[in-house]
Amino acid sequence: MAESTKTAKLTIDGKDYDLPIYAGTAGPDVIDIRKLYGQAGVFTYDPGFTSTASCDSTITYIDGDKGQLLHRGYPIDQLAEKSHYLEVCYLLLYGELPSPAQLEDFESRVTNHTMIHEQMMYLFRGYRRDAHPMAIMVGVVGAMSAFYHDSTDISDPWQREVASIRMVAKMPTIAAMAYKYSIGQPFVYPRNDLDYASNFLRMCFAVPAADYEVNPILSRAMDRIFTLHADHEQNASTSTVRLASSSGANPFACIAAGIACLWGPAHGGANQACLEMLQEIGTPDRIPEFIARAKDKNDPFRLMGFGHRVYKNFDPRAKVMKQSADEVLDLLGIEDNPTLQVAKELEKAALADPYFADKKLFPNVDFYSGIILEAMGFPTSMFTPIFALSRTVGWISQWKEMISDPQLKIGRPRQLYHGETLRDYVDIENR
Repeated sequence: MAESTKTAKLTIDGKDYDLPIYAGTAGPDVIDIRKLYGQAGVFTYDPGFTSTASCDSTITYIDGDKGQLLHRGYPIDQLAEKSHYLEVCYLLLYGELPSPAQLEDFESRVTNHTMIHEQMMYLFRGYRRDAHPMAIMVGVVGAMSAFYHDSTDISDPWQREVASIRMVAKMPTIAAMAYKYSIGQPFVYPRNDLDYASNFLRMCFAVPAADYEVNPILSRAMDRIFTLHADHEQNASTSTVRLASSSGANPFACIAAGIACLWGPAHGGANQACLEMLQEIGTPDRIPEFIARAKDKNDPFRLMGFGHRVYKNFDPRAKVMKQSADEVLDLLGIEDNPTLQVAKELEKAALADPYFADKKLFPNVDFYSGIILEAMGFPTSMFTPIFALSRTVGWISQWKEMISDPQLKIGRPRQLYHGETLRDYVDIENR
């Protein structure tokens, strides 16, 4: 961390405390409060940590007002347009875009680690067939530490590297197996001659009774979904991974914790919630009714897939995702799908309504990704697992950065206590 060049003065009960201010290469300055409790005996209060920087990082930067998302300084729209997922994985993990030789080596290492230990198959069979794929993924990923003992020592840089490659390589296999198990079909093993996205689609949709050829447009759309969800700064699941990591937990346990957090409808489940909302609307003629409900402050209904907690402008990922959505829908020729018709009409209605424009409630990445995934044939229960496999590289990159940080401490948030103070115990016969 660079030297502090400014200070903030905090006055408590007439006594002044000077707090260092640090500036990053972009974004707001931060006030260093690490010594505040020791010096003044007070905590800061910030539910949701929306005004608190929990770490310093060089991986991802978001400017919500500008609608900007940068990975290692590269805009997400450029990466999604000109690059592909494994190249972005390399960028997130190692800090720079790879040379051709570096990319070839990285892709080879990922490809050769896509299979999972054969005994892990029994883990899947322990779940009910109607179990949510995210429940299966939490359990199976956490159990990886029971199978890969040679990559759980977080103090060993080589083991950290092996764990990183394994997680990126095996997550599509685990997600696809969770899907196959839920529909009662046999598992499809990965193939080393296919690219990352094509391999995942084949593992999800191929069956032993017929040949399966991956359409390049669908593969490209899948790759873009992976790329656009690769990392998103210090969000809830990433913070969960970092908090779990701060205790020294093994990387597989930390990623399982991130998957569990991502499962929530306010986070990774947003695209599933968006599609369920479109199905609830049902037909385009009901859109005005739901638009009116979204405007009504007394109605709990809200338009899923519009606006974003971070972006106060257009979600920079949405433009690229919309392009993929148009390509996929055109390829599959399913314009008459009722849900997709509702989605297109709702998008038009919301963008034309001054209420949504004034509040900057534009369609976000979840709105379009749900449409694409349904068009490809994925059930809504698979939307969040696909998000999880996409985000794994971001979690791992953040984990690696945290483990090597000399300032690493176990996470220990504080609280504002409103409970009872000291009371005397009363024996049960006297209560």
